[in-house]
Amino acid sequence: MTLNDVLAGKIAKLEGVSREKIIKGLDSGEIVIPYNKVHSPLHLMAVGTGLRTKVNANIGTSKEFSDLSVELEKVDACVKNKADAIMDLSVGGELDEIRQAIINASTLPVGTVPIYQAVIEAGSIEKMTAEIM
Repeated sequence: MTLNDVLAGKIAKLEGVSREKIIKGLDSGEIVIPYNKVHSPLHLMAVGTGLRTKVNANIGTSKEFSDLSVELEKVDACVKNKADAIMDLSVGGELDEIRQAIINASTLPVGTVPIYQAVIEAGSIEKMTAEIM
């Protein structure tokens, strides 16, 4: 039994659909399960065709304001208010530290946009090189 088989039953119950629908969607690529076995505890969810709409909360620092404690408060607010996922859009401050702290603090799946950091480190998109990427 694969990990997807195990998760499919749990996801089906959360979504109010059949396990077979989840398996078929996973097989066809119309459903994905954001899952990282080293990120625990995990807010189990799936995204895709025929599933409930998900709420993705955008958080992040700026060049003008970067405070890790504020970002961690935002993570707590996302969890308490039942967001399904968090997107860290930080562009200011110690980006590696901020990103890791958000991931560590969150029980929700966290997405990031690494290209933002690459552009910041290059100084502009025109100055980006393969090495920076």
